[in-house]
Amino acid sequence: MATPLYTPPPHEGELYCDSLWFGADLVTLRDGQYNIIEDGAIAVKDGNILWLGPRAQCPDFSSAKRTDFGGGIVTPGLIDCHTHLVFGGDRSAEFEQRLNGVSYAEIAAQGGGILSTVNATRNATQQQLFDQAQARLHTLLAEGVTCIEIKSGYGLSQESELKMLRVIRELGATQQVDVLATCLAAHAVPPEFKGNADDYVTMICDTLLPQVASEGLADAVDAFCEHLAFSPQQVERVFNKAKELNLPVKLHAEQLSSLHGSTLAARHHALSADHLEFATESDVQAMAESGTVAVLLPGAFYLLRETQVPPVELFRRYGVPMALASDANPGTSPALSLRLMLNMACTLFRMTPEEALAGITCHGAKALGLQDSHGTLEVEKVADFVHWPVKRPAELVYWLGGQLPCTVVYRGEIRL
Repeated sequence: MATPLYTPPPHEGELYCDSLWFGADLVTLRDGQYNIIEDGAIAVKDGNILWLGPRAQCPDFSSAKRTDFGGGIVTPGLIDCHTHLVFGGDRSAEFEQRLNGVSYAEIAAQGGGILSTVNATRNATQQQLFDQAQARLHTLLAEGVTCIEIKSGYGLSQESELKMLRVIRELGATQQVDVLATCLAAHAVPPEFKGNADDYVTMICDTLLPQVASEGLADAVDAFCEHLAFSPQQVERVFNKAKELNLPVKLHAEQLSSLHGSTLAARHHALSADHLEFATESDVQAMAESGTVAVLLPGAFYLLRETQVPPVELFRRYGVPMALASDANPGTSPALSLRLMLNMACTLFRMTPEEALAGITCHGAKALGLQDSHGTLEVEKVADFVHWPVKRPAELVYWLGGQLPCTVVYRGEIRL
């Protein structure tokens, strides 16, 4: 654990910062690479990084509150850029059924699948959803997450989608973590609109999104472009409305088939396209040209026993940043460890540990439009960082299970 040291009050004329942190190697992740500063120091003022560099070159901040890490490494705060943490109930019974040979179609016919989560979410109170999501969130925070995106998408009605988004905003207002809210009303076709997805999209565009925007309940708009969800044409309607309301967009695309949703996302300058197992070279090229981040989700790939691996080599060739996220959700990725996703990305997708760590720091920040303030250890960025008592960054990817002890600094203060 970090050891705070006594600091006297400042004297006139001295260089001043609020706190000084030293005694560890700084893994800055600048430019998506480790970029390690050995025996580094970080000076923090007003919740932002004022100075960082080798400890031997540190200015004389003689009045700063000092913390000696006593070895180990410091990384930027971790960013989970794709989650579905707010939902009612769970689907562990369905998970067991599938492992016992019951097909997804049979489970759906019994009232299972995503609609079971929709029913549980609709029936839950706002307080119940908050309490359940808060417990899941705390598990992620314990592993160093300092910024997280949470989607709606299990309400599928105006009332329930708004309820979910209000819960997400409440989490951001009450927890020591930056929380971004995404409206994913175009996640699935609700039972009331079965066989009539176009009318549901009309409701989203004409009624729901304007209210979401007027109340400031979302930072972005998402959709699921897939044969079992929404067509590219329907997604385009949602995106056009989001643009009209000045809301950035992102997209679940190419998870189960190739509909070129990622090309659609790129055409709308989406922050990210997510999943991408079936993305083609032309999709990747379009993403590269638009600056759209590829968010890879190994948890869902693992749980669904998929065999089509995202085109990691194409992303490398075209210079598309690869972010990683937990995709924490009740159906396909009940994952509450972002660090486990690092290992899965390396073993299942053949990413390198350096790429994986960049995926939950600098590239995760870019997937949320936060690259100017989050994701790397740099002057003027937020003072969100994590101390790990390990020798090298690859250890964060290497260890399976359990929680590595860590000290999380959020906005320049140790998060308790």
